[in-house]
Amino acid sequence: MKNFKSKILIASIIGVSVITSCKKDSSGGDPVIIGDNSESLNNSFFERVEYKGAFGTTDWSSGWANYNPQTTDYAATNATLTGNITTNTTLDATKVYLISGFVYVKSGITLTIPAGTILRGDKSSKATIIVEQGAKIVAEGTLAKPIIFTSNLAKGSRASGDWGGIILLGKAPNNIPGGVGTIEGGVNVTTEGRHGGSDAADNSGTLKYVRIEYPGIAFQPNNEINGLTLGSVGTGTTIDYVEVAFSGDDSFEWFGGTVNAKHLISVSNTDDSFDFDNGFVGKLQFCVGQRDPQLADQAGQSNGIESDNSETVFDSSPRTRPIISNMTIVGPVSSSAALATVDAKHEHANLWRRGSKMILGNSIFIGFKYGLNIRDKQTGDALTDGSSLITNNIYQSYVANLDIIASGSTPSFATVDLLKTYFTAKGNLNLTESVSQTLLNTPFSLTAPNFTLKSGSSAATGAKFN
Repeated sequence: MKNFKSKILIASIIGVSVITSCKKDSSGGDPVIIGDNSESLNNSFFERVEYKGAFGTTDWSSGWANYNPQTTDYAATNATLTGNITTNTTLDATKVYLISGFVYVKSGITLTIPAGTILRGDKSSKATIIVEQGAKIVAEGTLAKPIIFTSNLAKGSRASGDWGGIILLGKAPNNIPGGVGTIEGGVNVTTEGRHGGSDAADNSGTLKYVRIEYPGIAFQPNNEINGLTLGSVGTGTTIDYVEVAFSGDDSFEWFGGTVNAKHLISVSNTDDSFDFDNGFVGKLQFCVGQRDPQLADQAGQSNGIESDNSETVFDSSPRTRPIISNMTIVGPVSSSAALATVDAKHEHANLWRRGSKMILGNSIFIGFKYGLNIRDKQTGDALTDGSSLITNNIYQSYVANLDIIASGSTPSFATVDLLKTYFTAKGNLNLTESVSQTLLNTPFSLTAPNFTLKSGSSAATGAKFN
């Protein structure tokens, strides 16, 4: 979900010639020159695996993730987390916390959540945890004792948007005019919602072995909170083994920032699985998404990946340029026979637009209505000049002639055949339905999916990191 504030849009119109080359530190210091990212898959962050997609033959989600939280019993709450957290605070794992209203972890403060802690979000007060600039959350679960943020409703009655979610706000760069923005979701626009600056290594804490279930409440129409929102979060932050399930908006959305992440799971959310904006340049590996055929964004469209550089100034710097390897996203269409029953708002496996760049490799996208869409001239130009790269990926979609799309008012690729030539030359594959069904074990099960590779899967080899 994108909710660009009117004051940001005005600023982009009157100040773009200065802003796109020079950002001012959020502390009010000297302007900071921010260039575009040029890193690649040939980076020590990435584990050199042989397989394509998020899983080989070992299921790293086993033991801590929950694909069917509707049937899980959680103990009743016996403690409350509410208001401003103004002193360093450590929760008690023997208690079950009710998150009530907007909970702000104030600058300079650390909220520590021990392994095994359960926190349940109150729907009526739009419960949300906001970690402000300069604050930290240390939520480090374990395989056996994940930290669980979930709905406060009883099993059988839970739904997407039962509470807000988690918002992290940092001081890393973005391309918002002036270098500082206000995060979406209804957070206080004067202070608490600010994000952005010049510290690429900024540290907002740790989220590890964490489940976020039934978040994504609408604060106002077209102003929803995502499962996990990251505003200008820096590389000092650790994001690893995090599941977002049944979010009422995006599962994960990045607004600028440099934070890296591994082992992310998006399950049955209504909007986009992974959404990038405003100059995000982090690295991602081992990420999986699964779309529910009946859950989609009725106010817009639902995609596996949706990525924008800027809503108004497509070439603003730093350019959005996520570097992604070993992603699997399973779309809502399990077979050609099921296509007619899928919610019409489900659309693309990948929608790259508004000047977004990307490095995308060794990934699998199957079961979508539409495949890869490269929209707008600046987006496509980055592929042809080599500053973006889509390579060594597997796609499968169902709607004829919409497997590869060159779109926008002025597309960079004059014909879709030119984009198809690029696609093939870079080692990408478009599979038929029957061939795609030989890749993964049971990827379309909504309650007990298995995204590991089938014996003899063609995705078991061929990954490249150079």
